[in-house]
Amino acid sequence: MSYCLAIEGMKPENRKELHKNYHDHYYGFPIHDDNELFGRLILEINQAGLSWETVLKKEESFRKAYSNFDIQIIAAYTEEDRERLMSDPGIIRNRLKINAAIENAKTIIGLQKEFGSFEKWLEHHHPKTLQEWMKLFKKTFKFTGGEIVNEFLMSTGYLKGAHAESCPVYHQVLEQKPLWVEKEGV
Repeated sequence: MSYCLAIEGMKPENRKELHKNYHDHYYGFPIHDDNELFGRLILEINQAGLSWETVLKKEESFRKAYSNFDIQIIAAYTEEDRERLMSDPGIIRNRLKINAAIENAKTIIGLQKEFGSFEKWLEHHHPKTLQEWMKLFKKTFKFTGGEIVNEFLMSTGYLKGAHAESCPVYHQVLEQKPLWVEKEGV
């Protein structure tokens, strides 16, 4: 069942609203700000092994704990920052995921220097199949398995599949011209 259809049957209402807000306003829409792209990657990495709902409930805590997803600040995090994150009950306290966020911030700074931005790096490699993206992410970033890469790319408009074509939000996403539209010729 697609995310679009699953939301309609969710109970209680506050759970449904949490998912509906993400689905209707963020999921599948292109992101053009490197810090927000990086923030989505952090959230997708932290979802691994957990429900997306857990991450959505903690999103504001993640944003606060990770300096509003500022790549430059996170890349400079110290051991003290790692320990602060490990003791923050508002986020997912997993050392591998925390270390991945810090190391990936450093990697993105390198990509920004070479390509001008994280977004331009993604555009430079577009279009690719999911398998090609997975190989590239595994070579480039920490803690980026297949499902993380797939959801990150779908949720940010690089791969098709975030919304069913029958979903009203699908047409709103199309208006934002995600890169997969170019590939698919929609």
